[in-house]
Amino acid sequence: MARKPQAGPASDPEMLILASLADGQKHGYAIMKDIESFSGNTLLAGTLYTAITRLVEKGWIEPQEVEHRQRPYRITRAGIRHLQGQLESMRRIASVGFRRLRFS
Repeated sequence: MARKPQAGPASDPEMLILASLADGQKHGYAIMKDIESFSGNTLLAGTLYTAITRLVEKGWIEPQEVEHRQRPYRITRAGIRHLQGQLESMRRIASVGFRRLRFS
């Protein structure tokens, strides 16, 4: 049974791509499949490659040499710092939300 895609910051294509690349370089199709497996979100090719372009422009990921007609990408140190900051922010918000739900 397919999971219902999430909404909100956890479904942001840039965040999902950074999270996918956090465990190693991947090409576009591998990123799409990885995101689907850990988040339940399906990124269409146009969404994926538009987000990849933005991430490259921001210096958060960088393209690698083409392998077998596919271009892998890897996360940069700046990308890791950005991802860590965003995840910490999400953790703080989730912690407050869960704590408040216990009292409602």
